[in-house]
Amino acid sequence: MTPPDARQPGSSDGDRTVEAVLPPPPAASRAGVPDPADATPADAAPADGGAFARPAGAQGSFDPPERHRPAVTPPPSASPAQQAAFGRPAAVAGSFAGDRPSPPPRPVPPPPPEAVLRAFRAPSGQGGLQEPPGGRPGRRRTSAGPWWKSDARSDPWRDPHAPAGLTGPAVFEEESEQEGPVVVDRKGRKKLRLRDLTVRVAALLVLAVLLAGAIGGGVGYLLTREAAETPLLAPGTTLTPTDEGITREPGSVSDIAADVTPAVVSIEVRIGEAGATGSGVVIDGENGYIVTNNHVISGADGVEGAEIRAVFSDGSGSAARIVGRDPASDIAVVKVERPGLVTASLGSSDAVVVGDPVVAIGSPLGLAGTVTSGIVSALDRPVRLAGEGSDTNAVISAVQTDAPINPGNSGGALVDATGAVIGINTAIASLGGGSVGLGFAIPIDTASDIAEQLISTGAAVHAALGVNTRSVTDGTRDGALVLNVEPGSAAADAGIREQDVIIAVDDQAVGSSEELVVAIDSHEPGDTVTVEVVRDDSSTTVQATLDQA
Repeated sequence: MTPPDARQPGSSDGDRTVEAVLPPPPAASRAGVPDPADATPADAAPADGGAFARPAGAQGSFDPPERHRPAVTPPPSASPAQQAAFGRPAAVAGSFAGDRPSPPPRPVPPPPPEAVLRAFRAPSGQGGLQEPPGGRPGRRRTSAGPWWKSDARSDPWRDPHAPAGLTGPAVFEEESEQEGPVVVDRKGRKKLRLRDLTVRVAALLVLAVLLAGAIGGGVGYLLTREAAETPLLAPGTTLTPTDEGITREPGSVSDIAADVTPAVVSIEVRIGEAGATGSGVVIDGENGYIVTNNHVISGADGVEGAEIRAVFSDGSGSAARIVGRDPASDIAVVKVERPGLVTASLGSSDAVVVGDPVVAIGSPLGLAGTVTSGIVSALDRPVRLAGEGSDTNAVISAVQTDAPINPGNSGGALVDATGAVIGINTAIASLGGGSVGLGFAIPIDTASDIAEQLISTGAAVHAALGVNTRSVTDGTRDGALVLNVEPGSAAADAGIREQDVIIAVDDQAVGSSEELVVAIDSHEPGDTVTVEVVRDDSSTTVQATLDQA
């Protein structure tokens, strides 16, 4: 039996060859007497253990006899140079790390949170690891026989000298091919495999589909052909009216239009073969006075054969005469001989604020009684009016609105949410002549003042400063540059010179020539105003008593 420390000669341990020296066999063994140490226990040799028993007279390991182990040569002793280089110094005893500082103790981890302890600790009364969900497995049964088995002779791991052999690749059994055309998949579903259909069965299926389509088409044709057609006319048919009415709240656009439209008229002007259309607002129904724009009727003033006609909301019309017109404000008044007209309610433009809802009523493009709505977009907008074919040359402080206004709305009403007239529509700002949401109206306060003067005297009075100006700016401040001063005018008496720049009138800023006209026109002739001018890079103020224009 091989000693425990014996190793087979020539066994490979990495890239080194390890050999062991065996002690000589005991004398008893040499004499042919079996050594009790070589005896095999009775319970270790099975009935077929003769194939693996030690041959008679064999001793030691099972190495092939032809492989002899060479004698082990003791290593040579180290030379003095090697001892000096790698030997331990005489003054050093023990390891070379005796004077190294000891490493700091490892930090103690904090205890786990309470939630983790509750989730993973063992049940009460039980310690250590918990049992697996299926319980602790039983002990594995071990064979009572020897460590070898019946296939030990062909097991390469049992005999290191057994030859190694490679087998073929792993082969998985394929599913048996099912006969079609109906097959069952892995989930147990039945499917039709078309490639297994015979030509006869496929032809029968196609014929069945064609036959079904022909039958369906024929039945549909017969049903539609034999259905009786209903007559086109049904005498005595009446439609059932709905009971629910439309609620129009007070102040809605429809409510405003119903109240104001009867007070708005269309103004038709004919001069020979030419004609024009505008709008007007009845301001005195008992006496037949209607206010409109000057540029609507100015072309017919003093022209023989010219005709002005007012057409009312009910379609009736009456001839109109010019009471008076004012080119400086673009306001005119005409009169019809028809008492009892519906009079418009006049409001106050001073109470209007930006954003108020407004409704424009007039005859744009000759379409009488047209109603549009919007809001007040801006107030006190200086706008210069110069109508083609008219003597109108006015600058107004307009109410700007986004209510659609088109040619023909001129002279019509701009009313607020209460139905009161707050302006007389007079102009639009447009690139192509159409409405783009920029309409302008003369404030009703100005229109009423001019209309009263025209009805009373046939003319309107305006204040004048006596200068011609144009708008200028130096990039910091805007103003009206004086181009010339009329001799003997209020400006000349106040000492205003040419090349002066007027920047304010009575603390009202003036940023353009239009704003200067509006500021002067807001006063009466004879009023004294303070005019601030810039002259030689310094500003000065002068007092001017306004003249009558």
